[in-house]
This record gives sequence, C-alpha cells and structure tokens, in this order.
Amino acid sequence: MYYYSTRNKNEKACFATAALTGLAPDGGLFVPEEIPQYPAQVRSSLGTMDFCDIAFETIKPYVRDEIPDTVLADIVRSAFTFTAPLIPVANRYTLELFHGPTAAFKDFGARFMARSFSYLRRGEDRPLRILVATSGDTGGAVADGFFEVQGISVTVLYPKGRVTPLQERQISGLGKNISALAVEGSFDDCQRMVKAALADDGLKKKMALSSANSINISRLIPQAVYYSSSAGRAFAGRIDPDGEATPRVKGHSVVSAGKSDLPVTLCVPSGNFGNLTAGLYAMKMGAPVKRFIAATNINKTVPDFLESGEYLARRSQATISNAMDVGAPSNYERMAAHFSWEEMRRIILGVSVSDEETRETIARVHKDSGYFIDPHSAVGWKGVDKLHAENKLEDGAVGILCTAHPAKFSEVVRPITGDPPVPPSLALAMKRTVNSKTIPAEVPALIETLYTYN
Repeated sequence: MYYYSTRNKNEKACFATAALTGLAPDGGLFVPEEIPQYPAQVRSSLGTMDFCDIAFETIKPYVRDEIPDTVLADIVRSAFTFTAPLIPVANRYTLELFHGPTAAFKDFGARFMARSFSYLRRGEDRPLRILVATSGDTGGAVADGFFEVQGISVTVLYPKGRVTPLQERQISGLGKNISALAVEGSFDDCQRMVKAALADDGLKKKMALSSANSINISRLIPQAVYYSSSAGRAFAGRIDPDGEATPRVKGHSVVSAGKSDLPVTLCVPSGNFGNLTAGLYAMKMGAPVKRFIAATNINKTVPDFLESGEYLARRSQATISNAMDVGAPSNYERMAAHFSWEEMRRIILGVSVSDEETRETIARVHKDSGYFIDPHSAVGWKGVDKLHAENKLEDGAVGILCTAHPAKFSEVVRPITGDPPVPPSLALAMKRTVNSKTIPAEVPALIETLYTYN
C-alpha cells in the first residue's frame, strides 16, 4: 500500500514514511492510494467479531509488507485494552468512545500510533520528536500514549485558556518525555505552527520530526475500527445492555435490539474532521453505514460547504464544546481528495448547534434518560434532533458518537445536571501539576523553543 499527498499524486510514500513524517513534503496530507475492501467473510461477520479481530482486519491492508501480521496482532491487543459499547438511550444508539485511559475517542488512534511507531523505528538511533496541536483531547491522548516510550519525545501545543483544567493537566502534567506549550492564540494557530515547523528545512536537519494530529494517517486509520464494529453490531441487532456513563439509563429503550438488516446513520461531533474521515474509510471498506451526520458547534465551515459548495476557512470561535473549535479543519483536504462535493452531499448531512442548544440538550437527555453526556456528544444529539425536525432523516437506526466522558467537562455539565461520575483515570489526572511554557502564536517562537529541546 502506498500513500500520496493530497496536493500531488506523484508524491508517494510507504506507510512507515507517511506515518513517521506525518506531513507530505509539499505540505499536503497523506492518503492511501486505494481504500481496501473487507473480504466478504469479514464484512458479513462485523456484528459478531471481537473488537481486536476487527481492528486487525481493518488495519492490515494499510500496513501490509511493513508490519508483519504477528506484530500487528500484538500491537492491536496491546493498544485496544478497552471497549466501545453500543448502547440504547431513548430513541437512538450511543457509541461510548470514552473508556480509554484519557476518557476520549483519541485514545484509539494515539495508542495504536505509539506502538506502531515503536516498531517502525526499531534499531533507529536518532530520537524522534512528535509535534501535536490540540484543541483539548488530542494532546492528552497522545501524551498518555507516548509517555515513557523510548526514543520518542512529544511536544503538545494548546491554546492558552481554551482547554479545561482537566485537559490541561492531562496535556502538561506527565513530564519526562512529554512537554507542553501554551500558545497565546487559537487551535488554528497551534495547527498552523505545527505544520510550519514540520516543513522547516533547518529544523528537519537538526531533529527527526513527526505529527500526531489526525493529519497523521497512522492515527486516523485505527479510528475506522470502531465505526465498523458499531455499524456491524447495529446491523446485526447486537447492542450492549449497559454502557459505563452511570447512573444507568432510566426506563426501557425504544431502539430495537432485534436484527435490523439495515445500515445505520452515524452522527459524528466534528472539529478537525479526522474522526469523520475515518468513518468514511470504514464505510468505503464495507461497513454497513447508511450515511453520516457532521455535527459542529458554531464553527461550521464544513456544514456551510456542504450547503453551498464553497469552502471558506475562517477563524475559530470559542465554545463550550472546545475540542471542536476549529475554523480551518485539516482533514477537509483528505475528504476532498476522496470525494467530490456532490458525493459528500449524498453521504454527509451537515448541521451546527449553538452553546445554548448544547446546554439545553445536556439537561434534557439527563432529565429524560438519566444519562450524562458531554458538550461534544450533546452537539451530536441536538444535531440529530434538528435534522429530524427538518424531515432530513429517513427512517432507520441512528447512532451518536459519544466522544468524551462527561466528567472531562464537569465545569459545563455540573451546573446543568449535577456531578457526573468520575472514572479513576480522570481522578488521578486532576492531581497532576500543570507544567507548561507560554509562547506567542508565532512560528519562530515555536522553532526557537524546539531548538532548546534538542
């Protein structure tokens, strides 16, 4: 399998090069030369297969000839030690993606990336520095995934004052091979600075660099796994009776647990659009997904594009769903490389949700179902409500990706519903001390800082 740049199809690389460099030399994003198909036997068994077996079958064609099957199987088993329950809440499914060590969906990609990097760099003497821009959850997941991995250090850039206290501790509280930079700007500034540093010739001569945002193909591909797993289970009518966002859901579900034989519509709370792009890969591989809903907060660059056909990046605006505060989503470039505007409109519905609507949804879902949701998942929930009200959704099962545990955003959730349950991993993270350096939102400031780390 080869990968080419979104800006030049002649700029090709193998998986190892695409993963370890992160960004193509011309500044584009690497995409696979083809999206492979699941074998018929795998496609028909997605509803009953073990999660790690689905992960192996999903990732294998993307890394063939570079990661042996036995090694890949070990990586998958080591990375995915937690599950993604598909449970009924009210009249829809929720896919709980927050059972990893940092309680966010980013754990799936970050843990696979850390283990695959360790294998791909075996025997390499030159240390690798990974740069990652985060609007909240990515930084903590990457920091945790790469913590104490030999020969690899991580620098996380995050917008100062725009992440929660818990997120900041997850990003900057580990120390050792993890460093944190608080940028006096937005996530878009952080992302711009990382891309510029990765392309800086002088810096590349001094150190080996890579990225860990969803601009890196090795973080995006493993995220396709939970789409295939959940869509397969929904198609087969196999759901989990309970998730872990206690207290348990009140009453009985109106989502049928019987075999549906119908593809599911999946709503994806979206910011940088890496998660949705991974879902598109799963769909193209053969997962039984009918269509996607791209639910954003007021940073609605992609929903506006789907409506008008004109892509207009803009400055991001701060919201209570801060991990989605992205005005120039990087993965739009990947989506556009694979699909025309007309194709995207057929398989993706766009919708945006305000902070007021988000708060109202958190309150209503908890009142009606006893279920806690975080602000990002609430954007997805309300997005489905709005599309139903506009008669834009056909009959059939709908699932919402719950991308983070509500306790990660207790500052928002607590005044609305009371305290959500706190997983042990988050309780431990809150005890950490913030240790970060503040820099201006300027590329030279980042490059100068990186030189001091070398």
